[in-house]
Amino acid sequence: MAAAAAAISGSRTCYPSVPMARGGRRRTSGCTVTRSSFAPCTPASTPSAQRIGSKWAELQGARDWDGLLSPLDGALRGELVRYGEFVRAAYASFDFDGGAPSYGSCRFPSRSLLRRAGMPGTGYRVTRLLHAASTSVPGWLPSLPPSGSSYIGFVAVCDDESEIERLGRRDVVVAFRGTATCGEWVDNFKSGLTRLPTTGTDEEEEEEPMVESGFWRLFTAPGEAHSSLQQQVRDEARRIANEYGGSGMPPLSITVTGHSLGAALAVLTAHEITTQQRQEHGSGEPMMVTAVSFGGPRVGNVAFRRRLEESGGKVLRVVNSDDIVTKVPGFPVVHEHDDDDSGAQPAKGMMKARLPRWLVSKMGWGYTDVGRELRLSSHSQANVVASHDLDLYLKLVASCTD
Repeated sequence: MAAAAAAISGSRTCYPSVPMARGGRRRTSGCTVTRSSFAPCTPASTPSAQRIGSKWAELQGARDWDGLLSPLDGALRGELVRYGEFVRAAYASFDFDGGAPSYGSCRFPSRSLLRRAGMPGTGYRVTRLLHAASTSVPGWLPSLPPSGSSYIGFVAVCDDESEIERLGRRDVVVAFRGTATCGEWVDNFKSGLTRLPTTGTDEEEEEEPMVESGFWRLFTAPGEAHSSLQQQVRDEARRIANEYGGSGMPPLSITVTGHSLGAALAVLTAHEITTQQRQEHGSGEPMMVTAVSFGGPRVGNVAFRRRLEESGGKVLRVVNSDDIVTKVPGFPVVHEHDDDDSGAQPAKGMMKARLPRWLVSKMGWGYTDVGRELRLSSHSQANVVASHDLDLYLKLVASCTD
């Protein structure tokens, strides 16, 4: 097994165990997926029902996943696959029919969404559908969906007592699908950095926190029928904290997960919730907030990463080394004081930018990766689209062994 540490966050390369065909050639049928089928769980990716109990905070990143990534901890493996299935449900419940009046909406009612999307018996209940508005559709493209905003994910709360006992806490999942509409594709390519608003708790820094302008615009723009995704997240997080938090209640955690564009929105959502908790100075114990990212692009600069870390947000990025989406946008600038003190070399795709740092910063290209990284390999999958497929990611995680 090859292992490498990313210069910023540390990474672990996993080559999944794949049966060998006759003649010694490695069979790749288990890793060759050209599109997401959005079908119910397959045997290769069925989440485990392993009891987590008091280990839950460690699995959610309380110790930054130290000792859990190499080798990949069995309980963590099961949880990653389980969260990935929530993302698949977000895809499966989206109406992709561009010719239908319902295009861009959720296909299923909240009460039956998980069951009809292939996830019966999870112990979770969908409490809110989330929508994002893209204002970037060119005039020569049809302005669909008609409302200007699309269903992009959901919030689900674990309310089954046996599942709460298994997990060691009451878990809340926020799941986001990836890019689906023309406007979202346009937003993806707006790769310049834009400044984040000040929070009132920021210390004076040389570099201002900045994020990709297209992702931020999608996160903050209101639609005709819905408030901004940012506001929806704020409102639901506050409601959940008020309803399920406090003394005498099980510990409460929020896990934000997504694939591709949804992975970027997951990071922004984790930042939003943790920042809100700091600003409101709640008397109770703050909820632990963790983002689990599958095939996510870079989101912001070093100052953004630092702000997210200081707010208590945890991020675990699941990356296929053959997936080009995880290597964009911008140049991954690594500052000397952010280097990994383990002495390991940066992982592939994480080398320092060769352009002068002042130029990278001035042009708005100075991105960095956030959180910890679990780096997988699909053995040089030639198909660029297949390398980014969510189903492939879940199969790689499920079969990840040393």
